Amino acid sequence: MIYTNDYDSPLGKILLAGDNTGLTGLWFYGQKNFAGNITSKHKQQSTKILDIAKSWLDKYFAGTKPDYLPPLHIVCSPFQYRVFDYLMKKIKYGNFTTYGEIAAKINNSPRTVGRAMAQNNILIIIPCHRVLGSNFSLTGYAAGIERKKKLLELERSK
Repeated sequence: MIYTNDYDSPLGKILLAGDNTGLTGLWFYGQKNFAGNITSKHKQQSTKILDIAKSWLDKYFAGTKPDYLPPLHIVCSPFQYRVFDYLMKKIKYGNFTTYGEIAAKINNSPRTVGRAMAQNNILIIIPCHRVLGSNFSLTGYAAGIERKKKLLELERSK
């Protein structure tokens, strides 16, 4: 069973989704691929996992680097998992990289990396907002370039 709950962030309303294993989704309302992996079998309800995710978001939006991750249940292809794992482990809070740099590290093309990140169902926590275009331009963010910019500014301000 998938459980969902809303979170009011400074950048707009967020939908959280999770199962008994971990967080499966975090989307801004109105973004591309909104609620991309939620089936018709879901229930609007608070759970311990969703409450942990909300606490993480509270710290994050307060400008503090959270010192933990909520339990995650990342449902994706093995290649997407490689990209997401790289983002979470190598691109630290307040830093950024490019699609090309990631592609070089995992031996693939920048376009393929970009396509994998376009399917990220757990925004912010899987920090695809920290990835920029080849000339360090703000490109490609499912929740919009303005939100990407504000997330980067939030992280860089502390």
